[in-house]
Amino acid sequence: MRKKLTIAELFEAQKEGRQLAELYTDDPLEAMAAEAAGIDILVCLIPYVAQLRAVAPNVFIVGAIFPHDAEVCTPDAAVAAGFEAITLGADAVYTGLSLDCVRAMAQQKIPVIGHVGYVPYRSSWFGGPRAVGKTAREAAQVYQDVVDYQEAGAIGVEMEIVPARVAEEIARRTDILLISMGSGTAGACQYLFATDVLGTNKDHVPRHAKVYADLHAELERIQQMRVDAFSAFKDEVSSGAYPEAKHLLKISDEEFKTFVQTIDS
Repeated sequence: MRKKLTIAELFEAQKEGRQLAELYTDDPLEAMAAEAAGIDILVCLIPYVAQLRAVAPNVFIVGAIFPHDAEVCTPDAAVAAGFEAITLGADAVYTGLSLDCVRAMAQQKIPVIGHVGYVPYRSSWFGGPRAVGKTAREAAQVYQDVVDYQEAGAIGVEMEIVPARVAEEIARRTDILLISMGSGTAGACQYLFATDVLGTNKDHVPRHAKVYADLHAELERIQQMRVDAFSAFKDEVSSGAYPEAKHLLKISDEEFKTFVQTIDS
């Protein structure tokens, strides 16, 4: 039986050049499948941590704090959210909050993972969704962002859509865990969203993602089965075909007679 990875083992895997598999999901059924499949790391929103931990006891779980949540935009609030995540069963916390928040959590020994490169909620600064680091200036900024996270005490960073050569150079010059989402194999992990892997994403599938199943078609088929079954039920109720005698509970004539006498008396 495999055991859950520790932070020390994550660093060891990166040092040895081994690649770990990481998925984002808030769905306990997907987490259960990830446990069965041997997925190493799961990321989810903090409110879902306990549900995922219950069905995926041997997976390293990262609870996500997103900056647009005004309730956790201060260092003290970030520390409180971090401890909540750990209490619920997370092994680390992901955040794109300020370095002050990262530093505060790290000082409390809460393992923190930051985010560099393409960060969706900051994409307007780069002119919309696109790769980051294709120019020397941008690549240098990605490097500096990684260094800043490392100096703030973060254990790792998600590096999203950064050229592989840039990621490799940054990996050689830093000691932090690099979690790659479309940024090559320089780090310890390959990170994708479960919705892309399963084929349930109805929107644009990113170039770096790979679809391994077509659950969207299967889920549509199942949804149509639900519609058909509910329609048949409604039609039978309307026509009187349901319920049939076999669906009804019977009472003996003697007991029924006694019942009527009792309520009439």
